[in-house]
Amino acid sequence: MLLGATALFVYPLIWLLSASLKPPAEVFSNDFIGSELRFDNYTRLFAMAPMLKWTWNSLIVTFLAASTVTISSALVAFAFAYFRFPYRNVIFSIVLATMMLPGAVLMIPQFLIWDTLGFNNTLYPLWAGNLFGSAFYIFMLRQFFLGLPRELFEAANVDGAGYFRMWRSVALPLTRSALIVVFIFELKVAWTDLVRPLIFLRDVELFTLPRGLKAIIDNPQIGGQQQWELLAAASVVVTVPMILIFFAFQRYFIEGIATTGSTGK
Repeated sequence: MLLGATALFVYPLIWLLSASLKPPAEVFSNDFIGSELRFDNYTRLFAMAPMLKWTWNSLIVTFLAASTVTISSALVAFAFAYFRFPYRNVIFSIVLATMMLPGAVLMIPQFLIWDTLGFNNTLYPLWAGNLFGSAFYIFMLRQFFLGLPRELFEAANVDGAGYFRMWRSVALPLTRSALIVVFIFELKVAWTDLVRPLIFLRDVELFTLPRGLKAIIDNPQIGGQQQWELLAAASVVVTVPMILIFFAFQRYFIEGIATTGSTGK
């Protein structure tokens, strides 16, 4: 069963890679390997579209989105875990309730806000909102923080450490695996995001890879039926980085998933 499930998930990726290396007339053939390996499909793709620029834009947006949401969510989660203030549980419940709001409902207000600030058709709307954290990540990290021994923070407090130093020097090092999980989750979300680039970006030079892939599909000179091999090559370029990142941080990812939420108060 496990092998079957693995094959179910891996086969589309293998087919995509195979299609990206086939001649145009053989993309949908039953042969796994075409009559020749057409590595020039990638050369043609990068010649037809500014793939390097789109890749750079995606890297910037993805790194900033993942970094900001990880730091801000960790700060808020630590406050909910260890601070004592009026209506703490009520405020935390309100934060969790925001997860029930469909993302599509928030798009129009977000567009109006960024347009008023003059940031439409820039990369800022794709990551700057993460400065305020994410309800899901706040909940996830709070559960992890609650599993840490309070004696560590009491000892740090006796030594004169303030809340920020306890967060930075005690809490963060002990929750590295959970922070990496949050970082990887947001990497995936930001890297594959298509809706916000479609809404906020108009200049081709500002496109991220998913938005660029949509442009390739819409452009008859690139994405017509006769050039599916280029679409496959573009899809490989979009997909491979996330696979490599997952395998690079697989140990931390599994450890964080296994331990997060096991303790709560």
